[in-house]
Order: sequence, then C-alpha cells, then structure tokens
Amino acid sequence: MELTITTPALFFSAISLLMLAFTNRFLALAALIRSLHGQYLSNPDVIVLKQIRNIRTRLHLIKQMQIAGISSLLLSVLCMFLIYIDLMLAAHIIFGIAILLLIASLFLSVWEIQISVKALDIRLSDIEDAKQ
Repeated sequence: MELTITTPALFFSAISLLMLAFTNRFLALAALIRSLHGQYLSNPDVIVLKQIRNIRTRLHLIKQMQIAGISSLLLSVLCMFLIYIDLMLAAHIIFGIAILLLIASLFLSVWEIQISVKALDIRLSDIEDAKQ
C-alpha cells in the first residue's frame, strides 16, 4: 500500500466530527447529572440511583472514546511527520495503530449508545410503573 502524506490527513475531519459528537454527549450527561443530583436530594429514589450508576458507566466510556479519538488524531499527525522525513515503515505502523484506535473509539461509541438506550428503558419503566 502506498501511504502519502494526505492519507492520514483524511482522519482530521472525521475525528473532529467524532470529537464534537462525543463532547455533545458529555455535555448532555453533565446536565442530566446536575438534574438527577437535585432530584435525588429532594426525593431519594431507587430509579434515580439506577440512572446514576448508568451515567457513571457512560461517562467512563465517553472518556475512553475521547482518549482513543484524540490518540488516533495524534498518531495521524505523527504518521504525516514520519512520511515527511521518509520513515515509511514506521509511518505504516503508526498509521495502522491510528486506524485501530479510531475503530476502538467507534466501538466504544456503539457500547455507550446501547447503555444510553438502557437508561431510557429505566426511565420508561418508571413511567409505566407510575401508571399502574
């Protein structure tokens, strides 16, 4: 495979958009945490505790997603430098690792989405229980 300096540069836009999405998820969780904190202080509830446990897991996943994404971007820049100084074997290895980190970031994102859906199920079950 021929690796040119523009190949790792293609990651820039993709990773930037992913980081924006990950940051938006983080900010939404931060707002939810503040809301649940106040709700739990005024009315301690088992459902709120389940949601808090769920959110803690999601926060850790988002942190890992961001670390993997940023590391992928950093390695892409390093790969570009290695291509520039004509260290092609090292550039290929670093680019491969950058791809693997991007894949890991995407898998973590899917996992976080599944947990997010579980959180919504908890909330919906709370509403259904209140109706009965």
